[in-house]
Amino acid sequence: MNTKPVVELENLKVRLGRREILHGISCRLGVSGTGKAVGLLGPNGAGKSTLILTLLGFLRPSAGSARILGLDCRRGMGAARSRIGYMPENDAFIGDMTAVAFLRQMAELSGLPPKAALEKAHEVLFHVGLGEARYRELRTYSYGMKQMAKLAQAIVHGPELVVLDEPTNGLDPAARRRMLKLVGEMKNEQGMSVLICSHLLRDIEQVCDEAVIMKDGAIVHQCNLEEERRSNRRFVELEVTGDDGNLRAALPEIGAEGVSEGGGRWRIVLPLGVEFEAVWALAARQNLLVRKLTHRRDTLEEIFLKAMGHLAHTPGEQLGT
Repeated sequence: MNTKPVVELENLKVRLGRREILHGISCRLGVSGTGKAVGLLGPNGAGKSTLILTLLGFLRPSAGSARILGLDCRRGMGAARSRIGYMPENDAFIGDMTAVAFLRQMAELSGLPPKAALEKAHEVLFHVGLGEARYRELRTYSYGMKQMAKLAQAIVHGPELVVLDEPTNGLDPAARRRMLKLVGEMKNEQGMSVLICSHLLRDIEQVCDEAVIMKDGAIVHQCNLEEERRSNRRFVELEVTGDDGNLRAALPEIGAEGVSEGGGRWRIVLPLGVEFEAVWALAARQNLLVRKLTHRRDTLEEIFLKAMGHLAHTPGEQLGT
């Protein structure tokens, strides 16, 4: 099995003119061939776009190294053309071309022979919901249709990795749901690795397995969202009315542990696979009336704000815990 990181950075520095944009960043993101999505977050000016352009070979590192799918971004991008798809933030269309002609051309540039490129162009346009409009000129498309066409040209050649720059920016709620659904299908059903650059935290939290937060040309936090989701559901705040003196001894019945805070308030840790309904049932068996049952988790928004320095966290506390 291929266990190489999708992206591997080692003390990467990038300069534009006299200004250093990326300041010696190092990380490993994703695992090739596993169908995972990595979210790249950060405020304007954090260096996200510079990092993407470096990974795609458009900018050269001034120091350090950057590898994508195991290939050196300085010298290996020719070999990577057929393995990577890129959806830019801004439009990059030839306006008087039809969508199917444009996708066919992009597929051929990515290495597909003409006949296969045409077949894939039709197939992918239907997949993203543009099948009925595939013979229309791209300049006649609405903004939402153009976003879908940009996604289509990024995946038409069946890449291993798709880089999406602000894919849901400016979309209405229905189109945004459609875009995120397609991204989920790309990684879960087609096994593509996905790198998403976005300023919309909810999108990253919804579809990504990892998140990287950048600030001022540096990586300030990296977290595994899968682990966050699993662990966060295990912590329950419970408040009951009645004699709860035997509750602690009864918690092992559902594999849980708990600490009483007095006044009927409890903090309970649930094992994986045990749902909140088990706590309700246990309280009923103990003749307790549940007044409150909630679970608290560090949302990605809280993690992001801590990384930006906008939320205080106690000394020794790890971001995202």
